[in-house]
Amino acid sequence: MTRATHIPAVIVGAGQAGLAMSHALTRHGIDHVVLERGRIAERWRSERWDSLRLLTPNWMSRLPGHRYSGMDPNGFMSMPEVVRFFDDYARSFDAPVVDETTVHSVRPIEGSTARYLLDTSVGPIATRHVIAATGACALPNIPSVAGAAADRIVQISPKEYRRPDQLPDGGVLVVGASASGIQLAREIHLSGRPVTLAAGSHVRLPRRYRGLDIHDWFEMMGTLDRRAVDEVDLDAARRGPSLQLVGTADGRSIDLAELARLGVRLAGRLDDLGGECARFDGRLSETVATADAAYDALLDRIDAWAATNGLDREIGPDDRRPHVSVQDEVERLDLAASGISTILWATGYRPDYSWLDLPVVAGDGSIPHAGGIVRDSPGLYLMGLPLMRTRKSTFIDGVGRDATELAGHLAAEHAGARRGTVAA
Repeated sequence: MTRATHIPAVIVGAGQAGLAMSHALTRHGIDHVVLERGRIAERWRSERWDSLRLLTPNWMSRLPGHRYSGMDPNGFMSMPEVVRFFDDYARSFDAPVVDETTVHSVRPIEGSTARYLLDTSVGPIATRHVIAATGACALPNIPSVAGAAADRIVQISPKEYRRPDQLPDGGVLVVGASASGIQLAREIHLSGRPVTLAAGSHVRLPRRYRGLDIHDWFEMMGTLDRRAVDEVDLDAARRGPSLQLVGTADGRSIDLAELARLGVRLAGRLDDLGGECARFDGRLSETVATADAAYDALLDRIDAWAATNGLDREIGPDDRRPHVSVQDEVERLDLAASGISTILWATGYRPDYSWLDLPVVAGDGSIPHAGGIVRDSPGLYLMGLPLMRTRKSTFIDGVGRDATELAGHLAAEHAGARRGTVAA
């Protein structure tokens, strides 16, 4: 049997969460390694479509010890630029990344100062601390009804989608109206393929309001710094849809009204799919009314904050977009008769913890935790999850704070273990 290498801490995943945690552990002087199945920022490299840009402005690309320093702070980085940003970050503190390394399993060790044994493609590693930094977007969250579609239909998720010309000729049914769904519906429609968009609940936002990017407002108001412990219903907040935004050079807003104006056919939430028949819930008017009400409430809060803080004379007038008007909602669609050859499932993602051979994964695939600390498995930590500690825990701008706090917890536990070892 191959003897295991002993390392005090192992981070699994070299995206923004894993690199931020590596930086924090380095500052604490804790020996560790970052294991990455591909290359640094692999998902940004190989699981994003060609035209995608960050949804947050460049000035929000802030990590511990590193931030965007280019000439376009209000722009939105392309995927190659994002990859370079992370590569530069890893080099800036000589992050101990071991790439092209797969973690096959993590299991507990009995009767050892190390708690966990990792079976990896470079050999076994024993460690006291495991940080699962693989995030919430490991696997497309495709509903089970996908299996009932006619065999001729090509099915794809944003993870595999790159550009419109990879799709077969014919129309496309895009399922999902959050950030990915609205962007891809627009892009595919403009390529000349007719698009139907199935829209369930969504968070409508303007890209810009009263002359400022929506994230400028969030920054000033502290919206994204709200702590998870202050949420009234944390589980519901974590399950909520992503923001309906797009990052473009011209500051464009995309919403259902804009898509309808372009000629995208709108439907409600996909209720059922069987062969060539797709059925929708027929409640699109109610869904968009709910989104519009939340949109107005947010902008009203911005207006009130601006007035309270004396900004009314320094910013532009109320320029909120009109409410979405639903015309000729589709409730039933014959895919063949409508010429639809592709279904694009923009229905979100879920984490993948199949490599954790530990009794911590719930039936829905999630791991119960308190701010990234897994109480039922001491020494196991999570990073990069929605509302893990704050509303921006999944953002590049949010993982640094989470990493700093978790690394402090880990360092204290690590120091206590060392004192215990010496005392023994």
